[in-house]
Amino acid sequence: MKKILTAALLVLAALPVGAQKIKCVVTGVCSENGTKVMLADRNSRALIGTAVVADGKFTITGEADKDALMAVGGEKAAWLTLFFNDGTPVSVNLNDNTLKGSPVNERLVKYDLANTTPNPELIAKIFKDERNTLIPVAFLMEYAEHFGMERLDSVVATKPMWLSYPTVKPQLEYLAQEMAVRAKKNAFIGQQFTDLEEADVDGNMHKLSEYVGKGRWVLVDFWASWCGPCRMEMPNVVAAYDKYHTKGFDVVGLSFDSKKEAWVKAIEQLKMPWIHLSDLKYWRTVAAEVYGVNSIPDNLLIDPQGKIVARGLRAEGLQAKLKEIFGE
Repeated sequence: MKKILTAALLVLAALPVGAQKIKCVVTGVCSENGTKVMLADRNSRALIGTAVVADGKFTITGEADKDALMAVGGEKAAWLTLFFNDGTPVSVNLNDNTLKGSPVNERLVKYDLANTTPNPELIAKIFKDERNTLIPVAFLMEYAEHFGMERLDSVVATKPMWLSYPTVKPQLEYLAQEMAVRAKKNAFIGQQFTDLEEADVDGNMHKLSEYVGKGRWVLVDFWASWCGPCRMEMPNVVAAYDKYHTKGFDVVGLSFDSKKEAWVKAIEQLKMPWIHLSDLKYWRTVAAEVYGVNSIPDNLLIDPQGKIVARGLRAEGLQAKLKEIFGE
């Protein structure tokens, strides 16, 4: 599983206090000597142990709740290998992210590796074939994303074995809330953009309609200087702008800042050459009200005629969409 896990995994509640603790032993191989390997309990978010690869090998021994969902991987790796702490020792190959252990854990890892790109058929198969194991616990978010909460609720109604897993109830509650928010945001897709007015860095007022619906593709980017993920994503937006601007692509930044100095400084630091607007009202900004923005980074991709065609494009997703529109 990618190191940046889905939000649903990050909100898993801790297992009940007093849950049975059992030994957790992970051995493994890695071609990069000196790499720090970390073992964590994804339920409690606790770090169970670490090891440094020597002579191509490592061993981590710790204690965690029985059947806790665990994750192991290099400190700087882009991939974490998941397994359940079922009492069977685990052997991990960090060179290809494969695992040897109990049959359930071996199947879990095979499914995960086969799901590196969206695979609805595989997710449906997991929830059908593994209803009497814990494996679906690791793929709840993917199921909800592919098939929606109504279909997931219908699966839950059949009372599969994994339903009793301690983190499932809070995760389902989170997913219901998250999917409702997404549905509300996605309702804008296919609609004509709604105009609004904010000031630029010099205090001059501008309407969004000055830049949108004028024959060019426009990314309306919701961000703020204080938003860490926004700043991390910005080089990707800059790269997209540099690559496609001459082909008909523009960006309009709508900031959720409250302090002008910080806003202007961030624009300079991040080298963002497009128009920037803000009313400096933090979360009470008109942009949040008009477009239902409750988290950032967020964005809208608007076609040359002013119709919203996509939302929340980030990283490879933004680049892929622009490549689809403009080609190489």
